[in-house]
Amino acid sequence: MSSVVTILFLLLAVVVSGALARLTRLPLPLVQIGLGVAIALSVVPTVQLDPELFFLLFLPPLLFLDGWRIPKDDLLRDRATVLELAIGLVVLTVVGVGFLIHWLIPAMPLPVAFALAAVVSPTDPIAVSAIAARVPLPKRVMHILEGESLLNDASGLVCMRFAVAAMLTGSFVIQEALLTFLWLALGGIAIGVGVTWAVSLAKQQISQRLGEDTSAQILVSLLIPFGAYMVAEHFHCSGILAAVAAGVTMGFTEQSGQALAATRVRRAAVWDVVQFAANGVIFVLLGEQMPGLWSSASQTVLASGHTEPWWLLVYVLAISAALGSMRFAWVWASLRLTIFKARRRGEPAQKVSRRLMLAMSFAGVRGAITLAGVLTLPLTLTDGTPFPARDLAIALAAGVILVSLVVASVGLPRVLKGLELPPEPSRQTEIDHTRVAAAQAAIQAIEDEQHAMGAGQTDADLYTEASVRVMESYRARIDGRAETPEFAAQRRKIEDIERRLRLVGLRAERDEIYRRARAREVEDDLARKLVRDIDLMEARYTG
Repeated sequence: MSSVVTILFLLLAVVVSGALARLTRLPLPLVQIGLGVAIALSVVPTVQLDPELFFLLFLPPLLFLDGWRIPKDDLLRDRATVLELAIGLVVLTVVGVGFLIHWLIPAMPLPVAFALAAVVSPTDPIAVSAIAARVPLPKRVMHILEGESLLNDASGLVCMRFAVAAMLTGSFVIQEALLTFLWLALGGIAIGVGVTWAVSLAKQQISQRLGEDTSAQILVSLLIPFGAYMVAEHFHCSGILAAVAAGVTMGFTEQSGQALAATRVRRAAVWDVVQFAANGVIFVLLGEQMPGLWSSASQTVLASGHTEPWWLLVYVLAISAALGSMRFAWVWASLRLTIFKARRRGEPAQKVSRRLMLAMSFAGVRGAITLAGVLTLPLTLTDGTPFPARDLAIALAAGVILVSLVVASVGLPRVLKGLELPPEPSRQTEIDHTRVAAAQAAIQAIEDEQHAMGAGQTDADLYTEASVRVMESYRARIDGRAETPEFAAQRRKIEDIERRLRLVGLRAERDEIYRRARAREVEDDLARKLVRDIDLMEARYTG
């Protein structure tokens, strides 16, 4: 029962955090961490965080959703930069920061220092999305950061696994490490793609034969990331990459348009709730774990050869500064290389300001993956002796998480304040052509259906009149593409007036239905159905 109470308090903290963030104008992740600390210091029972359970419950659905919704074309366009950050920067960080940690804390063995460097090297996609939502980052930069954070988890955790293995066995073979990395990465991606493709094909076949059950379809979409993650972990592949690959594949499979409109609307709403709750609980859990991690500071600092706990803060700041410096240098080199390649191909390449590079460096936020990863450090060595400096590594990782969140939350808005961002390419022409093509296809389909429905009917004129009325809106869309600016402004004003009038009418409809339901003049289930239809129409006009 105590676990259930704690979970309910965590969810309540997520609900309260939104209002507090708007009231205090503090970043939402920091507010949620603060509420987690408050829960830990209260009478509410704390959570004993199981890293494996944490990975299974929270990461697959969130990574799946990020992969599902990330723009695929932008990810493929900047794949070279994303891979440079997701793999090259991680390896450089593990080596550079690992040696720095061992130099700062000689009592920490070099393999343990490499393990700590590996676990703080990947950025957290959940934290990146939460922080970047508050600042005006260019869309292309945001997509690069999202793609990097989706892929660098695997490389960072694989490096940590090899560092721990070297500590346990006393040996490290680079060939085995490369082969294992390829198996983890390629196997995880293949399993994620395969699971999603197989499930989507099965859903399509069942829906075509038996009809579509909206609730079942939504539940299946919720189970796919867990299935991909567990299958990948069973075959000792990367479950994280499997969840990401499953989400990317889901984005392609849904383009077939097989699902019903009602399924897509309800599924999007359910996933929005899942994302909001899981994101919030992760940060609240981070805060809930912090007092316990730092309460042992007086003991863990002894492993570094000091007696004053404030030395932990020195180490955390030094590690964070090293991470930021190496990230800035790598981002600068990567973008310079990208610009150089573009100019070699004769493509226009805009100059990127150093402030924007600094913003990309600040956006390297660490979060839940770092905490869960460092908690997987073994308790003992193979001979039964305690794993050296384990508590110290956990405390340092927790400190790096907090510093990165604070720096990003405070620094990013200031770095980007007044910065002239590179203009985003206009996609209006593409949008106009797509809308016209869709309208032309709709007109042709309506004409064909009208002829088929009216064939042999005595009242064929009714079908013709109905089709003309339906096609008018599509022809107006086609004709509107070549309209003058004055006519466009007048049309927008008319559309705004029409929208406001339609909203007034829809709200009056809903009020009348509710009145009849209260008066028992209409059954509740019928009232709910009618109100839902009105809500969908209102969402169309207010969205």
